Amino acid sequence: MNEKILNAVKEPLKDIEVTISKIEFEKEDGVDTLFLHIESDKTVDTDLCARVSEIVNPIIDELELPEIPEEFVLDICSKGESENE
Repeated sequence: MNEKILNAVKEPLKDIEVTISKIEFEKEDGVDTLFLHIESDKTVDTDLCARVSEIVNPIIDELELPEIPEEFVLDICSKGESENE
């Protein structure tokens, strides 16, 4: 699943100078959530996360990913956010 997502979004995100550093899919508070951790030479702020979401969401919706249910939350966050390392 992760490789399929990475391959599909790599080029569109390259246009805005963003890369995906980590992909996680888990239940958070009972909600199926797909986390995409992003990196950029630009400041990773809410505007950039929103832009990434606008680009990535329709691409993921078109992919056939049996691991991801039809309804899920897409969470775009910075590389360091929500990591315990």
